[in-house]
Amino acid sequence: MEAKLKTGIYSGSFNPVHIGHLALANWLVEFTELDELWFMITPQNPFKDKHTLMDDGFRLELVRRAIAGYSKFHASDFEFSLPRPSYTYRMLRALEQQYPDRAFYFIMGADNWQNVTRWYEAEQLLAGFPILIYPRKGFRVEIPTRYPHVRLVDAPLIEISSSFIREALAAGKDVRFFLPEGVREMFVKEREQTKAICGETDVKSM
Repeated sequence: MEAKLKTGIYSGSFNPVHIGHLALANWLVEFTELDELWFMITPQNPFKDKHTLMDDGFRLELVRRAIAGYSKFHASDFEFSLPRPSYTYRMLRALEQQYPDRAFYFIMGADNWQNVTRWYEAEQLLAGFPILIYPRKGFRVEIPTRYPHVRLVDAPLIEISSSFIREALAAGKDVRFFLPEGVREMFVKEREQTKAICGETDVKSM
């Protein structure tokens, strides 16, 4: 029997995707057992304000542009068709049913690990799926022995937030080195379209 592909699920709003996301994902597929990694764009996180999210399709396209040319990455809109709010356990179970040729690993940050017992069907999630936890500054990870499929990985500590990127862009800051070029180009295009529609003459460049 052919071995299943080990597929990491990196779920998030990616609002927007930035070099921190990409560097972590790159490390995970090159330095762990994962064969590939899917960026799972989340339409609505039950613990976040959905009104701060950019358009679903726009965020998906940003990820597609960001990962272009690297075969181990995939941008997925799988959650867009699932009931909302979106829950990790339901998503992973649905993935198992639709892709029986893959073994799915869930990727989460040490900050989320602190609150995982509050998640929907937390016990089934922790017992039923391999989970890779990446470090976050200020968060200690302790894993009960009853979860042998959960482990902390020694990934580089990268502290860049999407909220920082959004605030910088809104302030007209040039943050080109925090964004993949394809992502930056989309924001430049959007800003130019806004300028044309609104008749603005003093729009700062990125």
